[in-house]
Amino acid sequence: MKKVRIGSVGLGRLGNRHAENIATKISNAELVAICDLDEERLKSEAERLRVKYTYTDFNAMLECREIDAIVIVSPSAFHTGQIEKALEKGFHVFSEKPLGVTVEQCRQAENAVNKNANLVFMLGFMRRFDDSYMYAKNKVENGEIGKPILFRGYSQDPEKFIAGSIAFASHSGGIFLDMAVHDIDLARWFMKSEPSQVYAVGDCYAHPEFAKYNDGDNVSCLMKFKSGAMGFLFSGRTAPHGYNVETEIIGTKGTLRIASVPQKNFVEIFDSDGVRKECQEDFLERFQNAYINEMQEFVNCILEKRKPDVTVSDGTRAVIIANACKKSFETGQLISIY
Repeated sequence: MKKVRIGSVGLGRLGNRHAENIATKISNAELVAICDLDEERLKSEAERLRVKYTYTDFNAMLECREIDAIVIVSPSAFHTGQIEKALEKGFHVFSEKPLGVTVEQCRQAENAVNKNANLVFMLGFMRRFDDSYMYAKNKVENGEIGKPILFRGYSQDPEKFIAGSIAFASHSGGIFLDMAVHDIDLARWFMKSEPSQVYAVGDCYAHPEFAKYNDGDNVSCLMKFKSGAMGFLFSGRTAPHGYNVETEIIGTKGTLRIASVPQKNFVEIFDSDGVRKECQEDFLERFQNAYINEMQEFVNCILEKRKPDVTVSDGTRAVIIANACKKSFETGQLISIY
């Protein structure tokens, strides 16, 4: 079978993981080129992953005719422009979330995707490709918990990584867009409805550095869906115990809980501190298989000439909702979404 030749931009923590997965774990894919501003990192990763071409200029990479698809793992503010340029050059495109940092950027990306409908575009909402979430989704679709009436999502980053979050805060779009957007997408996916109203609260409880960006280090949001269902989201950056993502879907006939107790594995440690389980360290460890699954789906869609279930519109809706949450957080008002 023909291999999909991929060029990937961005070699940060997640970009590095995507590049490694494409080079070593994705069937019928070949990592042909990588792009990053850091020349030393480029050289090191190219040697390690045996990548043929390296670029410090994204536009230069788009001139390479040995590439079929572009994977975008650059800073959030660059996503829309790079999506548009790559599609216009005739490449299939996978982009990490968010689709853009403003609704206007998302509309720009939508126009580019619709204009190039012959090409595959996929957005990286990787939690949809996690084995546990896919299993729970099938349960909901089969009616095993009745009618879903409440979605609850918790996402917590470890306190020990706070320096990186603070450094990224100026261009992240805020905690609702950067972090809660995954729970927002899951809520829409599981509830099969759109939020009509949101009310968000929170503060800089431990790190006042976020305040100058009108952001918080721990925030929450109550949602009302058009279906009448309820939603609750909590996102925090100060978890002392490790990376913690948990989800609950309550239905009229049952409840599903995913990772209600975060744990690294099934090992229990008995020592002077008592009996305990270790937590996973970060999102790369927790969702390592989901990242492989989603990239494999992108490649399969290209080869099978079909479109992925995660669409550009999903990206736009998530940004609209995240921005409404941020507005509510900043103003203290209940925000309606139309």
